[in-house]
Amino acid sequence: MIELLAVLPGLELIERTSSTVRVQHVVQLSLAPAFLLAGIGAVMNVMTNRLLWVANKIERILAADERDEAGDQLKEIPALEARRILAQRAVMLSTAAAFTISIVILLLFISAFVYTPLGTLVALTWVITMGLLMAGLAYFLLETRTAARRNLERMKERQFGPEDLADDDSSQI
Repeated sequence: MIELLAVLPGLELIERTSSTVRVQHVVQLSLAPAFLLAGIGAVMNVMTNRLLWVANKIERILAADERDEAGDQLKEIPALEARRILAQRAVMLSTAAAFTISIVILLLFISAFVYTPLGTLVALTWVITMGLLMAGLAYFLLETRTAARRNLERMKERQFGPEDLADDDSSQI
């Protein structure tokens, strides 16, 4: 098996991996993307918790509605559904960013074993990762803004009553 790997065209796997320094260099190069991957995972944990909270809240309201106990809570469904969509998109885009940064790490390791220059592909994948991460964070920002706006509306309804809100122009954020 080892002899087979040693004779594959373009791959001199045994010879190229015999250098501990080369492997150490690749590991060092992959540390930044690995830390980014850990950071994406931490942010995704927060996003996922928000998504689960919103989804559970929707389910509780719908269950209460089936028992004719929902009352005014049904008014929350459109805002919660909008938040669920935004949070779901944030999680999906962040997951895609985590996937593409994993591809960057893979490409860095592969580049140590092949003669084909992969720098452009690594850079392109890094840019795609950043774009996906930025889009995911933008959706997360929109979700938190939607939640904050709905909380402000709820506070004004309780303080002034629904009829006072119609005349109040300060509700525009």
